[in-house]
Amino acid sequence: MNTGNTRKYRFETLVVHSGLNPEEWFGSTQPPIFQTASHRFLTAEHLSDVFIGKEKGFIYQRLRNPTTEALENRVAELEGGVGAVATSSGMAAVHNSVAAIVQSGDEIVSGNSLFMSTYLLFSNVMRKFGVRVKFVESTALEEYEKAITPRTKAIFIESIGNPKMDVPDIERLSEIAHRNSIPLIVDNTMATPYLLNPFSLGADIVVHSTTKYLSGHGDALGGMIVDSGNFDWPEEKYPEFEVYKERAGRKAYLDKVWREIHINVGTAQSPFHSYLTMIGIDTLAVRMQRHIENTEKLVEFMIGHRKVRWVNYPGLKESPSYETARKQFRKGFGAMFTFGLGNQRECFDFIRNLQLTYHLANLGDCKTLVIHPYSSQYVSFDTSTRMSLGITPDMIRVSVGIEAVDDIIEDFNQALNKV
Repeated sequence: MNTGNTRKYRFETLVVHSGLNPEEWFGSTQPPIFQTASHRFLTAEHLSDVFIGKEKGFIYQRLRNPTTEALENRVAELEGGVGAVATSSGMAAVHNSVAAIVQSGDEIVSGNSLFMSTYLLFSNVMRKFGVRVKFVESTALEEYEKAITPRTKAIFIESIGNPKMDVPDIERLSEIAHRNSIPLIVDNTMATPYLLNPFSLGADIVVHSTTKYLSGHGDALGGMIVDSGNFDWPEEKYPEFEVYKERAGRKAYLDKVWREIHINVGTAQSPFHSYLTMIGIDTLAVRMQRHIENTEKLVEFMIGHRKVRWVNYPGLKESPSYETARKQFRKGFGAMFTFGLGNQRECFDFIRNLQLTYHLANLGDCKTLVIHPYSSQYVSFDTSTRMSLGITPDMIRVSVGIEAVDDIIEDFNQALNKV
């Protein structure tokens, strides 16, 4: 888009054009890959001015990088935020998003429907630093209210629980959070900004694993923290934010994430991965449309197959999350679902007989992927915890790709018929 253009474009246009700056890139329509550890300065005065913030510039890749900054600008615009900080992985984004808010003695209230590593971070790692995370049923609003205390500093949820496939009511949760003067953090990896803009429903902070749908090709690791700029960080509850508010205004939270956690822990994203993710986002809208269309057709097929015991997808009217998902999502219900067979052995047999579909630990790829979470990602969890999280031995998780849907269905059919 031309410099100075203030026209409001639609999402399908923004994914292609936002964050680009050809005038500064010698006419290039993709950001150059600035694959350098550090940047040269001709004078000591100039470097000093950049270090103290009098001038904007790039010093060292762990601090800022031009390629990664282009990606930050693009995702911030897609989510409607005031800015973003890219990280080395989705888990780095989750960690940094809460680490900038809490200190020893503080609490977080989190929905219990979480990606495996997020659950372990909250239940084990944060505890070592004196931070208590209270888990509640993700869709039970009254449980959030009961769990909040004066020590609570944030609420954390996933827009679509992975792999429980439940959908919390973001608008009502944001009201609960703000009534208690705390921010609502939403991991929007599964829905993506194509389906959902959490800020429009009152959320304050959004995180992503850009590795998944934003990148979309299973080739680039990364994460993102986006700030709405709307939470005011009241001094009586967040006194350490005052210096950041004075320096950065509405970007105080991002300034704290960046200065206090990101650059000191060392969670910078690779410029090459930022470049690949920028290219991936170019096709996000058309990919998500195809992902969702394929998912709906595959789910319909699975429901009718004699070997399939159950199917869990928020787009099904019998799903407990259907009404919330229909209210919140713009163009469908996501591109992942789970289904059940008779037992773990039948799940293994099904996976073994797949010919087209990939069996691996990822999601959001343009290829269709499956995994048996009970025996893989959650294998270290005790049985009672797995059951409470909806991780059962008979369950397979499916991330539906963009191949010809008839080929996906035929592959699933032949594998199911061999179970």
